Order: sequence, then structure tokens, then C-alpha cells
Amino acid sequence: MRIPVPRPRSLAGQLFAMQAVLIAVVVAGYALFTFVSNRSQAEDAAGRHATAVARSVADSPSVNSAIRTSDPSARLQPYAEAVVRDTEVDFVTIMDPRGIRWTHPDPGQIGLVFQGNTAAALEGRTFTETYTGTLGPSVRAVTPIRDGDRIVGLVSAGIRVEQISQRAQGQLTALLAVAAGALGLGAVGTYVINARLRRHTHGMNADELSHMHDYHQAALHAVREGLLMLDGQYRVALINDGGRVLLGVDQEEDVVGRSVAELGLPAPLTGALLASEPRVDEVHLTADRVLVVNTSPVTGGQRRGSVVTLRDVTELQSLMGELDSERGFTQALRSQAHEAANRLHTVVSLIELGRAEEAVDFATAELELAQALTDQVVAAVSEPVLAALLLGKTAQANERGVELVVSPDSRIDDGLLPDSLPARDLVTILGNLIDNAVDAAQGGVRPRVTVTALTKDGSELILRVCDTGPGVDPDHTEELFRRGFSTKPSGPGGRGLGLALVSQAVSRHGGRLSVDSAPEGGASFEARLPLRSVAVVRSPGGAV
Repeated sequence: MRIPVPRPRSLAGQLFAMQAVLIAVVVAGYALFTFVSNRSQAEDAAGRHATAVARSVADSPSVNSAIRTSDPSARLQPYAEAVVRDTEVDFVTIMDPRGIRWTHPDPGQIGLVFQGNTAAALEGRTFTETYTGTLGPSVRAVTPIRDGDRIVGLVSAGIRVEQISQRAQGQLTALLAVAAGALGLGAVGTYVINARLRRHTHGMNADELSHMHDYHQAALHAVREGLLMLDGQYRVALINDGGRVLLGVDQEEDVVGRSVAELGLPAPLTGALLASEPRVDEVHLTADRVLVVNTSPVTGGQRRGSVVTLRDVTELQSLMGELDSERGFTQALRSQAHEAANRLHTVVSLIELGRAEEAVDFATAELELAQALTDQVVAAVSEPVLAALLLGKTAQANERGVELVVSPDSRIDDGLLPDSLPARDLVTILGNLIDNAVDAAQGGVRPRVTVTALTKDGSELILRVCDTGPGVDPDHTEELFRRGFSTKPSGPGGRGLGLALVSQAVSRHGGRLSVDSAPEGGASFEARLPLRSVAVVRSPGGAV
């Protein structure tokens, strides 16, 4: 049988219990202190009151005259009883200097010796004391009765301790009522505050909150995706390690509390982060990455900020570009296979007609033409990746009715390109430039794309692509390499990403990208990439 283990009390419950105990202890301590203080004050007040009554009796002329009679008790006893009744003391005892009582609340005690100290009074001083006499413990005052310089008698007035305690208990009852009200009010306030806290902590206890914080921190540092939290003023409230990497923010830089506009991000990305409406799977470019951005506002009656997720699709975008190229190659090969089948049928038909020599000449001419194209490309560009790209793009362009030629001054020897310039980036740069040039030239009169690939002084790689299309509007030159700009209709993969990726790849390697008018009337795009390591300094917008 499994014994159920009680769940630890929630943080709000623990705080409520702690606050309730604290309030109870404070109120109880204050009540005890007040009771003791009131008891002491009551005894002091009783002593002062008894002193005043005793002195008043001792100074009374009727008392002095009664003492001179043969039977002082006859006149003093009714007087003492009237004083007790009118002054709220428990007894007034008048005695001779020897302590023999003339008055007492109990007539049977008259004539007996006073129980208490009288030495100080016989010396002419008034004093108070707490003493247990015939009426029980009492706070009493003793003062002398003078006849000139002689002491002819003593007066003692007192209040029983029991009466003082009853008065203090009445005050204590009122104090306890006030303390109970304060405790109840404090409990209600504490409950309200802790109910609010319980809602905010979802009823979790301190250990659970601590574990959640640890998991939260571990998750933030573990995930590769970027997470950015902005407050209502679009200031950074939280950013994880992945977000710093994807946005190019220094790991040591404290960006929490800074505005998004101060992070030096590209303007389109900054605009997306500052937008009030949510963004879903938007593609944005930084200096060296392609990011998919999603934003979601945090609302609770009013805008409290937004949560931004960042996903790096740089490699995915490159793979998609390569996939598009492979699809183009496949279509070109399918077309070439169809054309080759037609030519093969032609050769077979010539042989069947007995024209063997003409069949050989026809087949040889086709082989020589294909070999001549391969020899031309390989002779100009012996770098295998670029050569394969140019051959594939030549067949693809030919399928679309566009002639793609390699200029005579092209020259790149194998092994000249450094490891810091990966083949994927070369495919991205040259492949996108050729694709755009073919799109621009297609449909024109004698469409042609001319590719130039050469190295200058062994320190710089120059890739130039010219077309016979309509050219580039000078008004659009500055916007040409910005993500989203395109003169073509929107497709499923987005708009205007090709030239933006080219610009990104060129900037990543510290190169320059420019556009001008081609000699044949179209556009001429030129990318210059250094072949030696250079220090790249990027502006806040990502440009070099």
C-alpha cells in the first residue's frame, strides 16, 4: 500500500502562515507589554491616590480636634468611613503614634496595633508601600498628623491589590479586543495579498519555483533557436545565448534594458521587432545569416511586450538554392536526353538508308560541339565547382532559349581559391547572378548571358555576369540588394531573396558587389572577393 506523501505547502501558503504567526506574536507581545505596563501604572496611580487621601485626612482640622478628645474613635470612625466611600479607597486607618488604631473598616480591629511600617512616618515623612494586612495585599500610603512640630497621630490610606488587578483586567479585556481586531484585520490583509501571490505563482512552493528557475535558465542556454523578450517600451527584457548569436550581439555585452533600435540590426529586421502586430515566419537577413522571425504580443488588458523567436535558416536557404539548381539541371538533362534521342533516331535512320558516312559526320559534329563547350569552360575555369556550375547553367539556359557564354578573358586555375572561400558561397553568388541574368534576357532578341570569372594579381576573385535584358532602372540601384525587392511576381519561396543572398555572401567575405550597364544594353553585376584574409568591419545595418 502506497502511503500518500503530503505535498509541500505552496509559497503563498507558507508566507501566509509566517505572516499570521508574526502578526500573532507581535500582537500578543504588545498586549502582554501593555498589560504589565498598565499594571505598573495602575499601582503607581493607586499609590498617588492613597497618598493624596492620607494627606487630606491628616491635614483635616476635624481630625486634629477629634484626636484631643477622650474617645477619638467615636468621631474619627464615621469620618473615615465617609472618606472611604467618597474617595474610592479601600480603607483609611487613623492611629496614634504607637500604631493603635482609632479607625478601621472592620470595627473589631479598632484598638489593635496597625499592621505595617510606620517608622518613616514617625520621622515626619510620607511614604507608600505594598503590604499584606488584615484586608489582604494593598498599596498603602502612611503620613504623619502634626500639631505644630509634634506628631500626634498617623494616617494610612490604601487600595487593595485585588481592586487594582480588576481595573487592569478591564483594561486588558479592552486591549485584547483591540488586539483581536488587529489580528483579524492583519489576517484578512495577509490572505488577500497571498491570494494574489498564489495566482502569480500558480500555487507552487519555493522548491518548485527554484527548480522552475533552474530549468528556465538551462533551457535558455541549451536551445539553439533565438529567444528575445521585449517589454511594453520595446526594450530587451530577456535574450538567450542563441538570440545573441543569431543577432550578432556580443556575449559579454549587457543589452537587457536597451531598446531594440539600439542593437544595430538591419532596418527591416528592426521594423519587424518594433511592429505591434504579430509576424509569422518572416524571412530577414542580417550581415551573415538568413533568419525566420516570429513575433507574438504579450497582452493582459494592455500591451505588456512581445516574445520573439529566431530560427537560423542560412544553411537551409543555401540547400534550397542548390536544390533549385539541381531541379534545373534535371530538367535540362531531361530535355537533353529527349534531344539526344531525336539525334540518335536520326543517326539510326541514316544508317538504315545506307548513308553511313553522313550518319558518322552527323554524330561526330554533335560530339565535337558538346566537347568544344566543355573544353571551353574547363580551359577558362579549371576550378571544378565553378566549372560544373557553368556547364549546368549553360545547359539550363540553353533549354530556356538563352545562350550562356564564358568570356575569353576568364581564367581561374584549380587550387587558387582559398579554404576561407567555400564552394557553397561561390555557388550562391554566381548561381543567383546567372539565374537573374537568364530571367532578364529570356524573351529578348538574341538573348545572351556572358559570364566572366578571373583572378586579379592572385589577390582578388572577380565574378561578372552580363545580360542582354532591359537593364536596371537607376532609381532602383540602391534597393536592388535589399531583401524583398523584385521586378518579378511573388512566388512560393518569397520575393527578391536571390540578390540579397548574393549581397550577404559577398559582404561576409569582405567583398564588394556592384551593378552597371552592360555593353550589350542589359545589366552587368560584378562581385569582387578578396583571396587573402582581410578584417571585415560591418556597419550597424550589416553593410561592409
